[in-house]
Formats: sequence, structure tokens, C-alpha cells
Amino acid sequence: MLPAPSTTTATAPTATSTVATLPPGQPLSGKVVGIDPGHNGQNYTDPSFLNRQVFNGRTMENCDTTGTQTDSGYTEAEFNFNVAQYLTADLQTEGARVVLTRSNNSGIGPCVNQRAQILNASGAAVAIDIHADGGPPTGRGFAILEPVADGPNNAVIATSETFGSDVRDSFLAITGMPLSTYDGTNGINFRSDLAGLNLTTVPKVLIECGNMQNATDAAMLTSTAFQQSSALALAVAITNFLRGRADRP
Repeated sequence: MLPAPSTTTATAPTATSTVATLPPGQPLSGKVVGIDPGHNGQNYTDPSFLNRQVFNGRTMENCDTTGTQTDSGYTEAEFNFNVAQYLTADLQTEGARVVLTRSNNSGIGPCVNQRAQILNASGAAVAIDIHADGGPPTGRGFAILEPVADGPNNAVIATSETFGSDVRDSFLAITGMPLSTYDGTNGINFRSDLAGLNLTTVPKVLIECGNMQNATDAAMLTSTAFQQSSALALAVAITNFLRGRADRP
């Protein structure tokens, strides 16, 4: 059975989140932020569910996938969910209400089109899709995937590009993960084949936080410290975007 997605305030992780360097007070009070931790921990148990065809805004695609994993078996689904939980805690400290597309890492789904629908209906001012890549073993780094206009997302292309620049700059400055050596240009890749970006009606980007198939990246991705710093970087980017950063070029 498909687990019910979380549309209310999420439970903060038990580990201490690195919120000390976030702006003081509650600068995001009254704001709603959407988070989609890609995949789910039990997706691999139900291939027939994953292979269901859904419309992604341009064509049909599979409902979802299992995601990738490191050579040691640490799954992307777990990484995504952990970062989402740390990010939720950071954003709540800043006064935001957070909407998640899934409430745990022990279920199946939702499908990629449903994830977009959840965030579109949430009233979110901005949203982020959290992933880690399964790229070539020699490739390193993170990349920001941004939408291409296709109808449903036309009104948020420019704002998504602005948000993507904020995410790239913050992630590069805070986490120690380099820009991708194989995905996109200068850390940005425009994608027209992803339901979460094709169907979004709120400013949104997808971040591949690193390459799970690269040994150096994998060592970072599986560490609590990096997961917390990733969340912090995303929280800073979200805050900069929603407050309107004055130093943008």
C-alpha cells in the first residue's frame, strides 16, 4: 500500500542540525517550503508499482525507480531522506512550514507525478528535489538540474533558474563537494525529461548532491556531517531566495 505523504510539519531528526550559521530569528515565518526526497526505501520490493506508466509533462515514464547506491550498499533513498529531515529541522528553526512528499524511508512511492502534485498543492513558495547520482566512477561532484519550459512550468522557469544559482553557490561554499565534472556546465544542467521539473508550478530545482559511484564522493555522502552540511547549504539557499538576495549579479 502506498504510504501517505507528509503534508504537515515533519518530525525533526534526533541528531543535532547545524543551524547556528542560519540567520537569527525566524526569517521564513509564514513561508511554506516543499521537499521531495527522491525514491523510497522499499521501492525495490515492488517492480510492478515502479513500472507503472505516468505522464511526466512531455511523455510517459515509469512511476519511480529504486535510485542508486554506493558500492557498499548505502542507498540513495536513505541519503535523500536523511538530508530532507535535517533540512526540515533547519527550515522549521527559521519559521517555515515544511511539506514533504514522503514521511519515512520504509515505504513505496509516491510516483514522480504525484510528488509534483503534492508540492504544487501545498502552497509552497519554493521546492527542492533531493537526490544523489549514480554516475561514472571517475566522475565527481554535484549538479543542479533545472526545468525547461513545457506548459505547466512556464511561469516558474526564470525563478527556478534564480533559485538554482542560489543552491549551486551555497552548496559549493558550504559542503566541500565540488561542481560535477560530468553533469551539466558549471554545475547546471537543464532537463526536460523529469516529471518533478516538467510538472512543477512552484520554483523548483533538483540537486544531485554527489556521485555515489565515486569513492571520494561516496565517503562524503554517507557521513552524517556531510548530510547536515548539505541540509544547511540548502536552507541557506532557500532563505536567500525567499528573502531576495541583494548581491545577485
